[in-house]
Amino acid sequence: MQPMIQPSSALRNNYNDISQLCREQRQPVFLTKNGHGDTVIMDLDTYGRREKELDAAQRLIDAQRARLAGVQGYSVDEFAEGMRIAIDQGVKLQGAVALDGGA
Repeated sequence: MQPMIQPSSALRNNYNDISQLCREQRQPVFLTKNGHGDTVIMDLDTYGRREKELDAAQRLIDAQRARLAGVQGYSVDEFAEGMRIAIDQGVKLQGAVALDGGA
């Protein structure tokens, strides 16, 4: 997708149009000042989505670095068994809370 570039005066003169453009296109708008890049704006949903993507990417990088540093991970079978145990414990805990009325 082609970047959306607007002069900074467009924000001042047409805020509602720029805001709507951000929401509809779900992309940031790059603002220029005196012909040079100055500011980037985006709607909150796009910002939140990008933050989640960056967080996920950072977690993958951290996991890869840990693996390369020799940190022991889990096999798929070990992970699945751990998840089964956690789920079983959660189900038992929920049953105990239900039996005692949640007190």
